[in-house]
Amino acid sequence: MVEGTMRNLDEATLERVIEQITRNVLILLQEDQEKPSGNGSSSITAQNYVERVQPVVKAGADRIASTLGIAPTNGQLAHMIDHTILKPEATQDEIAQLCYEARKYNFASVCINPTNVELCAQLLEGSGIPVCTVVGFPLGATPTDVKVFETQKAIRDGASEVDMVINVGALKSRDYELVERDIASNARTCHAGNAILKVIIEAALLTDEEKVVACQLAKVAGADFVKTSTGFGPGGAMVDDVALMRRVVGPTMGVKAAGGIRTYEDAQKMIAAGASRLGASASVKIMQGAGS
Repeated sequence: MVEGTMRNLDEATLERVIEQITRNVLILLQEDQEKPSGNGSSSITAQNYVERVQPVVKAGADRIASTLGIAPTNGQLAHMIDHTILKPEATQDEIAQLCYEARKYNFASVCINPTNVELCAQLLEGSGIPVCTVVGFPLGATPTDVKVFETQKAIRDGASEVDMVINVGALKSRDYELVERDIASNARTCHAGNAILKVIIEAALLTDEEKVVACQLAKVAGADFVKTSTGFGPGGAMVDDVALMRRVVGPTMGVKAAGGIRTYEDAQKMIAAGASRLGASASVKIMQGAGS
């Protein structure tokens, strides 16, 4: 009901609503940071989970995912990782190796550039492993109709997950209506094709207030996940950003941490902070660390 109502608001009203919610969220975060912690950590853990989600419940959440922040088993960990190659020089042999490894470890998906979607769909046929691709990548500064075309083409080629970069410049210009429309158009396209949409906010380019707004807009626009980074920006996934994003979107929406996750320990920290999906090119190394 709230999401449908907000989509019908004019730009000025939407901006006022976003500003008010942002202020409230930032106040809650500041109060949370000032609270003494028994173990000195601000991340979500199995021990402090109930206490951590109380502000989310008070904000209106009606469901809590009981596994948030709890260390997964090795098999569960593989199901949380998008096995990734997004470098422009990736060869077909490297893409084939990526798909082989995805089958071997049963990763959540393979995440590749759009030109490799059709090949991956063929290589993974019958495996049950989804193909994920990127749209408006890596800058996000692509017109909405072009992003929608990219999304449509990717789904036709075999993708069932799409990671789209927001229009960062529009967000920083406070053109929230454009950002919401950009996300919503791609969310509708994904859902019409039985695909899910992850929205990359490129957190390293944003202030905390902008991160909050970006996550709010992604949720309002119907995205399935928010994602920290492209891996091509000035920084990758940070524990504090993952925790902030989780607090903003609540316990039921996906949060993907990506960029610079290279070890099992890195993965565990992101999951403890609230990540429900990880993007990594070092997925095999992470899994080897999980087994040691």
